[in-house]
Amino acid sequence: QGQLVESGGGLVQPGGSLRLSCAASESTWRIVAMGWFRQATGKNRELVATIRSDGTTTYADSLKGRFTISGDNANTVYLQMNSLKPEDTAVYYCYATKTMSTSQYTDWGQGTQVTVSS
Repeated sequence: QGQLVESGGGLVQPGGSLRLSCAASESTWRIVAMGWFRQATGKNRELVATIRSDGTTTYADSLKGRFTISGDNANTVYLQMNSLKPEDTAVYYCYATKTMSTSQYTDWGQGTQVTVSS
């Protein structure tokens, strides 16, 4: 399995912005999708956004217009978060779904804390 290195979390005031990054280590497995989930205290983990190898993206309906996911050719994915709200406070987990032949698995990052508070 590979490694995912996350960065960019922290404390921000309501209305502010943060940019999360997630870099996947080199692997013989091909990445087919990368993205972010988040988990707030006492709540289930929920999908934030996904970007696939063909460039298509998916967002949680509640986050459309405020969050933008993007990627580069170096197996790195970014999550630009604007107009942050206190309810966006959560641990954000990066993931990468990889495939080789007929096999597939998902790597997870260790999570980065995002706190939106005044």
